[in-house]
Amino acid sequence: MDEGREKQNDLLDTTDCLEAVAVFRGWKNTLFVITLLCLLFLQTAFWLVNFGCVKISDDTGSESAEVAAENTAKTDKIVEPSVDVQPEIEEAAKQAAVAAVNQPTEAEPQQKKIHLGLNVTPGQLSLLIRILDFVLIPAAVLYCLTMLFSLKISLLGRLGGINHISRAFFISLIMVVLLLPWQRLFPGILAGAIYTPKELLTSCAHGDDCKIPGTALYYFRFTVLPLLVTLLLIFSQIRSARWAKAILRRLEVI
Repeated sequence: MDEGREKQNDLLDTTDCLEAVAVFRGWKNTLFVITLLCLLFLQTAFWLVNFGCVKISDDTGSESAEVAAENTAKTDKIVEPSVDVQPEIEEAAKQAAVAAVNQPTEAEPQQKKIHLGLNVTPGQLSLLIRILDFVLIPAAVLYCLTMLFSLKISLLGRLGGINHISRAFFISLIMVVLLLPWQRLFPGILAGAIYTPKELLTSCAHGDDCKIPGTALYYFRFTVLPLLVTLLLIFSQIRSARWAKAILRRLEVI
């Protein structure tokens, strides 16, 4: 009688744990999709700014206007002394001055970027990044907590797959650590994969003026680090899927 009750109690406990696992699996998959989409949209926002689809500032336009004004002033100085010269010479000098003004300066090819045909305002970009940051951090933290609770359920219910779910939890924990905006707490020392609109626009505005080390850090900050976070998220999801298969495999054996 005692053995029958114990087996019945074990079966009830296993059933309850399986129901809890089904709930956490559903939330885990939903949070995975939300986190992955937010990371992809943040990377898209970076490339939009990097390709020049977002107008960062009007510094280039003001500089070209100043250069044109200086060139016209120089041409005026050249033309002014020649008051007694024949009209044909004056017209030739004016045409040469206009051609010199219309010629592109040497700084323009360095600031030339690939344009994708999209026009996004800084306000729209800032709103998009703020929404993504607001959704991404809670989703990633909840995803990591879901892995932790799944690990506890596996331990308490003796469901199996502890190796896979343990690895999935630690990978998701590292993903959250790399994702958080540490530059807000330790400016100039650490930086996370997530960023604010001001950080993106400021970095992209000065990205072309950086030398090789600065350019490497620039792309590592906005491309390599988010890519690493995305890969950790995918690896954690793969490990959790193996954990679910291990549970089903063990229940079939039982």
